[in-house]
Amino acid sequence: MSGAARQPPAYWFDGSAPPWPARALSGVYAGAVAARAALYRKGLLRSRHPGRPVLVVGNLIAGGSGKTPLTIALVERLRAEGLQPGVASRGYGRTQAGVARWVDAATDPTLGGDEPVLIARRTGVPVRVDADRVAAATALVEAGCDIVVCDDGLQHYRLARDLEIEVIDGRRRYGNRNPLPAGPMREPPERGERCDFRVVNLGTDVAVGEGAHDAGHDVPGHAQDGAGFGEWPMRLSSRDAMALRGSRHVPLSAFAGQRVHAVAGIGDPERFFAMLRGLGMAVVPHAFPDHHRYTAADLSFGSELPVLMTEKDAVKCAALAADGLYSVPIRAQLPEAFWVALLDRLHETTKGPRG
Repeated sequence: MSGAARQPPAYWFDGSAPPWPARALSGVYAGAVAARAALYRKGLLRSRHPGRPVLVVGNLIAGGSGKTPLTIALVERLRAEGLQPGVASRGYGRTQAGVARWVDAATDPTLGGDEPVLIARRTGVPVRVDADRVAAATALVEAGCDIVVCDDGLQHYRLARDLEIEVIDGRRRYGNRNPLPAGPMREPPERGERCDFRVVNLGTDVAVGEGAHDAGHDVPGHAQDGAGFGEWPMRLSSRDAMALRGSRHVPLSAFAGQRVHAVAGIGDPERFFAMLRGLGMAVVPHAFPDHHRYTAADLSFGSELPVLMTEKDAVKCAALAADGLYSVPIRAQLPEAFWVALLDRLHETTKGPRG
């Protein structure tokens, strides 16, 4: 069994009414979330800190919003500043979910999780997967990391944190704003107001190349391009595709005007398909559940068209690699003012972690 998550119900985002059983269960879920948060506020449940700064990246809705590209960008920038970051993750969708393990570029994604393996391959920093984020963070600190980036840990209150970043899907936002399962919300929308930074994933602007945005623009407090007051815009860029067999790089522009199969097993597959269409490709879309485990049959489409897939999907398809399969790496771009503000806040963490 794959353990993969299904695509979210249409009523989360299309404006249709949720079925009454989902609405009834939402009340139970919301009550449990509120009670748990109150126990932590009152100190009846205690948070623990690993002794080095902890930066948590997360979202308020179930499903993807762009956390992984941001996590990679954070790690790369922190390392450029002379820090030694490590990444803590639950490793959603992996087998042996109760077993903590180190993840590196060679780890089987079924054991380490697709996103942790992708992060390890892209950054080379220590990555620890563990359902217990406190244990993962502690292991990273003991391994020599001087800052812990927690991927998808906003609701894991046992891990005390110094900074929180909420990632918002700029296209879907909070959907119908209902709690699970009637809507996508893990926590109430107001929870985001307590985060130190709110980053809005605006997707890939195919008309804008890397470095085209002036660092003096795109500051929070100015609503533009889908980022509202107090929100930082994040754009995703992609220039090349990489062949899964042989690691040959091909400019994405080479596929313009062609029909291609597009494969995406992510939280919002349409974002990937739209990016390829914006680059002039005639896309034959193939959406799979988030964290899907691929077989050769999944990628057999009965034609010789090129197959382009997200980098997250590609890490799980190495053993299935054949001619014509390509990974499309994505990079997150944020305004320089965001990095300045983030680093300033990190310098203040000696004032004490948030529980």
